[in-house]
Amino acid sequence: MNDMRTAEKGAAGKSGGVAITLPDGSVREYDGAVSGAEIAASIGKGLAKAALAMKIDGMVRDLDTVIAADAAVEIVTRTSPEALELIRHDAAHVMAEAVQSLYPGTQVTIGPAIENGFYYDFARDEPFTPEDLKKIEAAMRKIVAANRPFTREVWDRTEAIEFFKNLGEKYKAEIIQDLPESETISIYRQGEWLDLCRGPHMPTTGRVGGAFKLTKLAGAYWRGDHRNAMLQRIYGTAWRDDKELRAYLEQLEEAERRDHRRLGREMELFHLQEEAAGSIFWHPKGWTIYRLLEEYIRARLGGSGYDEVRTPQLVDRTLWERSGHWEKFGDGIFAVPESEDRLLALKPMNCPCHVEIFKQGIKSYRDLPIRMAEFGSCHRNEPSGALHGLLRVRQFTQDDAHIFCREDQITPESIEFCALLESVYHDLGFDDVVVKLATRPVVRAGDDATWDRAEAALEAAARAAGLAFEILPDEGAFYGPKLEFHLRDAIGRSWQCGTLQLDFVLPERLDANYVAEDGQKHRPVMLHRAILGSMERFIGVLIEHFAGRLPLWLAPVQAVVATITQDSDDYAEEVAAALTGAGLRAELDLRNEKINYKVREHSLKKVPIMVVVGKREAEERTVAIRRLGGKAQEILALDQALHTLATEAQSPLSQNAAA
Repeated sequence: MNDMRTAEKGAAGKSGGVAITLPDGSVREYDGAVSGAEIAASIGKGLAKAALAMKIDGMVRDLDTVIAADAAVEIVTRTSPEALELIRHDAAHVMAEAVQSLYPGTQVTIGPAIENGFYYDFARDEPFTPEDLKKIEAAMRKIVAANRPFTREVWDRTEAIEFFKNLGEKYKAEIIQDLPESETISIYRQGEWLDLCRGPHMPTTGRVGGAFKLTKLAGAYWRGDHRNAMLQRIYGTAWRDDKELRAYLEQLEEAERRDHRRLGREMELFHLQEEAAGSIFWHPKGWTIYRLLEEYIRARLGGSGYDEVRTPQLVDRTLWERSGHWEKFGDGIFAVPESEDRLLALKPMNCPCHVEIFKQGIKSYRDLPIRMAEFGSCHRNEPSGALHGLLRVRQFTQDDAHIFCREDQITPESIEFCALLESVYHDLGFDDVVVKLATRPVVRAGDDATWDRAEAALEAAARAAGLAFEILPDEGAFYGPKLEFHLRDAIGRSWQCGTLQLDFVLPERLDANYVAEDGQKHRPVMLHRAILGSMERFIGVLIEHFAGRLPLWLAPVQAVVATITQDSDDYAEEVAAALTGAGLRAELDLRNEKINYKVREHSLKKVPIMVVVGKREAEERTVAIRRLGGKAQEILALDQALHTLATEAQSPLSQNAAA
């Protein structure tokens, strides 16, 4: 076992000078090889003290990495964008050491930094408890206070495997065994404790700071495969300072208040039960939301030149084999045996079936583009531990559509789709949208030349559509690159909903073609696109975004007419009938309860409008309107109230038409 850094430094010291270009464009000359710590110290004592890591030609590296050739270098400090990932990565290592010190015999597996925090998966016979989290967190703080240095070593592969096997760390040994032969086996120490890790790390455990907290426990299959052992996952969050930590914990508390599962019960929208794990029991009010949203999207698609289709639920596995989905997603497909030699599959997605419709009859270049939409019900065998209310289900419906077009139509079709998507999101209350271009994954269909062509075409289309986007390497679909549309909700969380995928592969695999202007058969380009994504998931996002206080047009019950005294019952019935006649979804509450009790109860159910009537309102033919979340009430003549509420309750479709 040897430290590669020492070897690098010795070799480099015999060479000539090194020129380091700093972010401001200035160049510093060093006599020989130089480390990031030395560069920071040469710039100033303050920077040397603040330095956490460095970027060498854009790549984050340990501060003690030796640079032996000219390079562009940026010192990473706690204020740098890269700092949070470093803090969280190191916090995960600190947590793993704390766990093994408290619970000997526990195996550590994988522990990455993630958005807003980190986690580590542990193999331990006895389950962790919430009380254990407090003990682990206290042990972590001692490790941070000890300020132990992170040091990197490069080990021989065989020695590393034997070392971890002898420790009883079979998972670490398996990880090393599965790494490519070309992979360097790097080990990081923090005092006496060590772990397999690519790095980079900050100089010491003390740089993690105190702004961290362990948040929850969960189960996770080893390597995400339900056929493997179930591990215990501990989640944590870590930030630059206590202010950031407090803000995040407050966001978590707000997220708990907005949890769509709790609101779904309170608002009587849906329920879940074990007999149909991963599927939704929609109640009348919840189905009203679903139906209204579907009707809105259907109208927007119809106005944009889409033809709606319907395809089978059960399709022979041979179609999924030809498309490549069986090989890629076979474990997630529900199979239904029809006979000993025939296996059907519940469709996990709609795209191959849409290709089959396209293939019926001869298509000319003049017929393109063909825009084919379906509210397609799909099934995927998600692991039970991953199911989460409406947000992760096994049975779902997509607002799915596929555009079959010529290559010269990619850009105009993409521009038109992006404009439609932006308009829909605006109507639904989302104006903060981040776009990401996901490029070729490691496991994919199609050759590199096809992917080069697809990625270039989609990037050009995105730029033509005026989109600002960031690159997501390796995150594309297995048949093509994609644009992901991430919505930011009212409390700052990001939800990936819409997508636009460019596919040259599936038409080839399923033998789809059209007759081009030259009289020859050509493959169409296939644009896979969705705006909401899953209807179920999007409704869950909507509920949490609005904290249950849905826009009036989407509210399942828009108004409740409630009486103050029983002698106004007849008038209340007349008001409720008038509201219904004006197109509003209205209910009547004639119970012999105090009006404040009625208001509180319907507020809990997030009814937007309370129309209160008593003896005076009946005599004067007025109503008192109370809006959800407001304390004041507005007295209006009945006719005026009907007009006002009916206008407010119009869907975006009606509002856009009126405009």
